Amino acid sequence: MMRTFWRIILFLSLTLSLSYNAWAQTKPTTILALGDSITQGGSKFESYTIPLWQMLTQEGYAIQFLGEKSKKVNNVEIRNCGYSGQKVEYLESRIEELYQKYPADVMLLHAGHNHFIEENPVAGMVAAHRSIIEKIRKINPDAKILVAEVITSGKLPKYSYIPDLNLSLRHMVKEIGSKNVILVNQAKGWDWQKHTIQDKVHPNKEGSLRIAKRWMKSLRKLLPRR
Repeated sequence: MMRTFWRIILFLSLTLSLSYNAWAQTKPTTILALGDSITQGGSKFESYTIPLWQMLTQEGYAIQFLGEKSKKVNNVEIRNCGYSGQKVEYLESRIEELYQKYPADVMLLHAGHNHFIEENPVAGMVAAHRSIIEKIRKINPDAKILVAEVITSGKLPKYSYIPDLNLSLRHMVKEIGSKNVILVNQAKGWDWQKHTIQDKVHPNKEGSLRIAKRWMKSLRKLLPRR
């Protein structure tokens, strides 16, 4: 009698284990894209989340984009937390609220525009980046946070602070020293003359695709396949 009982327990344990493994393999990895209009998209340009979603799904990754903003592609809502015209300090002020609402496994942070060089903004922007990272890690220590060295711009002198910002972000990520906080150099190979629309800031189709490819290179190392 006891032997039969333990056989049943073993059978149930194995069944539950297999069921959990199957569920874990199909459960989508959630992604939160956080930033300004470059993340949100606009009437004259496309958010990089669109080509990135296409790349991820084509390569067989089970993913779901989260966020307040959305665009429907092939009957799928591709969401983001991009806020046109807003600075990284605004994102920092809302991150706890947003991340509690959208507790993603992976966050893509691209935030470096909407200041002026005259503001000497770099130190404050880096502090806001660091605070965003700390607040997310406090809520979810296992979150993977990809921090962008942001794309450069031909709108000068307004955005001439961006190279200094990117250098400081690189140092910040190195100082944090966590395998879950990963630098993604979106500025590498970026040419605003080729990759932006007429405003010299926002990505054209080629630019959005390039941003997506840079994220994709890092995501391939993090995401489980189906």
